[in-house]
Amino acid sequence: MPVKNRFAELLPEITGWRRDFHAHPELLFDVHRTAGRVAELCRSFGCDEVVEGIGRTGVVAVIKGRSDSKGRVIGLRADMDALPIKEQTGVPYASTVPGKMHACGHDGHTAMLLGAAKYLAETRNFDGTVVCIFQPAEEGGGGGREMVKDGMLSRWNVQEVYGMHNMPGIPVGHFAIRPGPMMAAADQFEIVVTGKGGHAAKPHDCVDTTVVSAHIIVALQTIASRNVDPLKQVVVSVCTVETDSTAHNVIPQVVKLKGTVRTMEPKVQDQVQERVCQIAEGTALALGAHAEVHYQRGYPVTVNAPENTAFAAEVARNVSGHVDTDTAPLMGAEDFSFMLNERPGAYIFLGNGDTAMVHHPAYNFDDSAIPFGSSWYAEMAETRMPAA
Repeated sequence: MPVKNRFAELLPEITGWRRDFHAHPELLFDVHRTAGRVAELCRSFGCDEVVEGIGRTGVVAVIKGRSDSKGRVIGLRADMDALPIKEQTGVPYASTVPGKMHACGHDGHTAMLLGAAKYLAETRNFDGTVVCIFQPAEEGGGGGREMVKDGMLSRWNVQEVYGMHNMPGIPVGHFAIRPGPMMAAADQFEIVVTGKGGHAAKPHDCVDTTVVSAHIIVALQTIASRNVDPLKQVVVSVCTVETDSTAHNVIPQVVKLKGTVRTMEPKVQDQVQERVCQIAEGTALALGAHAEVHYQRGYPVTVNAPENTAFAAEVARNVSGHVDTDTAPLMGAEDFSFMLNERPGAYIFLGNGDTAMVHHPAYNFDDSAIPFGSSWYAEMAETRMPAA
């Protein structure tokens, strides 16, 4: 079951869809043009059911096999949204929307799943039902959570779900996957440090919030080095520091720190949240200031079910002959985790070659990966639900 010849034939057409999405990026849930085009194409393929507005702006396309009465129902998911980044690729089909670009390859994911949908609707060489899930707002909006909350999985009786993401640094056509935790939980925090502002020449009359904040920033790094088991994965990063003053000679009254926490296990996630609060509040108190911590849980850990992972890897091996089944987990986050929390399934990486990393202004999806990705989606249906 190598790359299907049909996808070699469809490559120019699928590439055209991908580049159209790339030229017209949309953010979060505001993917009306993209979702509309996806729905239009799915209807033109002859999908049995196409429903828009799932999880606000998601699209679901249902394709029934030769016999769907007793067969499985599997979900295949792709994300549709872009990022608020100014593009620097210089390609002819570059973003036409200032400050927005497809810097994570969701244009490629959507196009590859559309290619698979077209093929599956043409051939229907499986017994069961395929539910193609086109999701908005992966980049921080929780679109996966919203589609689940909207009853998508139960409405179409989805029994297992599978997702894919391109990965720079892995050769085109190669796959990578692992059972268990694949990507991290992502939380975020804001720490508001309040002291006593004043003239920089009279620090003794002030409670210097910049110094307090600096101590907090350094102390937070001891969570990973001195609080959490060194064999566990954890990242605590303070990413922004804001003050209520821009003057060079004013000690600010208030400093705001914003950052992220990445963990791989719920117990570690709980531990880190507790320590962030304790360290921030205790350090501020010791230095005469006050710290208020606002901690928000984000995407949960992306966990691949062992049996489904083995199946996804087998299909990838059959498609390309190249699959790493013990790839290292990543501390990035993915809201496909909300679907995997509800149904067994797996998430796999597809190589994008030697390109700029995702979320970089020079990143671009490699169109030569399309036949591999579309073949994997299609084979997941045909192999999991073989026709009698």
